[in-house]
Amino acid sequence: MKRKKLRHSEYYSMQDCFDRLYAQSVGGHHFYDLTGLMSSKDNIRLAYRNIKRNTGSKTAGTDKLTINDILHLKVDDVIAKVQAMFKWYEPQSVRRVFIPKGKGKTRPLGIPTIWDRIFQQCILQILEPICEARFHKHSYGFRPNRSTHHAKARLEFLINQSGLHHCVDVDIKGFFDNVNHSKLLKQMWSLGIRDKVLLSIISRLIKAEIEGEGVPTKGTPQGGILSPLLSNIVLNELDWWISDQWETFESRYTYSTNGSKYQHLKKTTLKECFIVRYADDFKVMCRTRSHAIKMNYALKDFLRKRLHLETSEEKS
Repeated sequence: MKRKKLRHSEYYSMQDCFDRLYAQSVGGHHFYDLTGLMSSKDNIRLAYRNIKRNTGSKTAGTDKLTINDILHLKVDDVIAKVQAMFKWYEPQSVRRVFIPKGKGKTRPLGIPTIWDRIFQQCILQILEPICEARFHKHSYGFRPNRSTHHAKARLEFLINQSGLHHCVDVDIKGFFDNVNHSKLLKQMWSLGIRDKVLLSIISRLIKAEIEGEGVPTKGTPQGGILSPLLSNIVLNELDWWISDQWETFESRYTYSTNGSKYQHLKKTTLKECFIVRYADDFKVMCRTRSHAIKMNYALKDFLRKRLHLETSEEKS
């Protein structure tokens, strides 16, 4: 009999735990003791396995260590080290690297130490199913089983099938370096993540000292294991704000299909709009030019007032 190939998260029997967290989150459950799950032996072993298979594990942090420097340790020693970090966490400094992105500009990356990466992976594995249940279905960046191809297919559907030919394209200025820390923690609380010990850990994690620059007052450095998930948490509020204006607008009457609901919504003064987002790059498709112009102003106002983010005028 052919041996069944395991999904990666089925090693150490963690998949059942992730499925349970997802189902509870769909049901609106609040989570108060997540650090216990994160510091469990099976979760740490899975995190260690995930980091080892990641090519970035061979990149050194500020302590000059890579995955090769800790491979000689027994798994039990790794577990003990990470569990001790959960009892009292002090992040090590983050290594700053600049990579070119064309036109003489550079993109700043923050590379945590290898132990901090394993620690962040433990947090990510438990937080991801909880957040996935609350994220909008047309957000495609840094999410499991989603890619740029899905975002492109959705855009083509809205243009070719739905006839939405007016696009609002807003560029957020230095998004990853300007995320508001207190806003992020409040958004995590509203997603049902109510573990105060965990929120305290994440608060310290995002304030980790950047080598040569000091302690940041805002931003989640690109290069960290948790940064993509945290960025999606921040912009999830934007996704639902746009979606609730048309796509998921709640009416008092229950329609049999979305098509019949939209036909009735077109008789109102509501503006037809659909968002497609990949990380911090998003487009809002509108029916008319006047709707697109109004949405452009509303978007910039929302980003500035609600998310404390500035937009780039020349790129928008």
